[in-house]
Amino acid sequence: MTFVVNVRILSYRTSGLQRYLLELLQRMPIDDIRQIAPRNTLGVTKAHIWEQAVLPLSVHGKLLWSPSNSGPITKTGQVVTIHDVVRLDHPEFFNSRNAAWYRFLTPRLARRVKRVIADSEFTKSRLLELAGIPDDKVIVIHLGVDARFVPQEGERVMHTIQKLKLPTNRYVLSLGALGPHKNLGRLLRAWQIIYSSLPEDVWLIVVGAKGKNLVFQEVPELTTLPPRVFLTGHIPDELLPSLYSGAMAFAYPSVYEGFGLPPLEAMASGTPTLVGNRASLPEVVGDAAVQVDPFDIEAIADGLHRLIEDASLRAVLREKGLDRAGQFNWDKTAEQTWRVLAEAAED
Repeated sequence: MTFVVNVRILSYRTSGLQRYLLELLQRMPIDDIRQIAPRNTLGVTKAHIWEQAVLPLSVHGKLLWSPSNSGPITKTGQVVTIHDVVRLDHPEFFNSRNAAWYRFLTPRLARRVKRVIADSEFTKSRLLELAGIPDDKVIVIHLGVDARFVPQEGERVMHTIQKLKLPTNRYVLSLGALGPHKNLGRLLRAWQIIYSSLPEDVWLIVVGAKGKNLVFQEVPELTTLPPRVFLTGHIPDELLPSLYSGAMAFAYPSVYEGFGLPPLEAMASGTPTLVGNRASLPEVVGDAAVQVDPFDIEAIADGLHRLIEDASLRAVLREKGLDRAGQFNWDKTAEQTWRVLAEAAED
């Protein structure tokens, strides 16, 4: 079997979509895969035009795998991975043109292709409702956790703390791009409620927020950061395992995820975790994390306070988290994905 992979997203900075594709490609038989991408990095609009107009002409009758939420709508011999439908469920979170495009594309694409791969049962259920497709057309394949996310030695943790110039070695970590569904505003307001009741050396460290101006633009009701909040901006990917591992707790009160890799990575690193109790996150973390209503600032504050102050709770969640994260691995994800592609190719 030889098939074509749409790899246009690999020309952009590594995030969840790129990591998913890279992890799977390195576990698949390279001789059976032909990768196709635009010759040059394109802006969003031009990239979608390339995908719809140019890509189908380059496939030459082979099965196409489009692994990043979109694909050419005219190509029926295709498997598409749809990680989430947040633009359909919450168009208010996005640029109106971007949201409108996915509202048009996603249901039609899901109806036309041979198979749809979804990251979670939650995303599958939303696709079945929004696209009106048969249950057996959507296959749920959970994502994996990279083997480098394990509890780290103290020396490596301290090296990372010093390299990033963190103000303390006792911190709650939050990770995620700016965006309404990541819920940074409510997290910061929850921190404002509790910080004064915590030991003075405990800080909130936010990775991915590039600067105060962007935070205030994304969360306009905040005119100043609460005390003891440190923004790292983008950090090198190799520092993430030790940054996770050194945290007292990990906070991820997202209101919407198609899967949610960061909580699993934190748990695999031995870090007690708090998540929002919406969308796919309860499915992913099970009973191995504190779950709170992500729209309730008091609930987020209470959950954080309990995690920070209750050492026995942290110890229990550490063990549960390590066990839970161990159930997700990229080898299994790649094996199941290859099976779906093979079946689609045979059809």
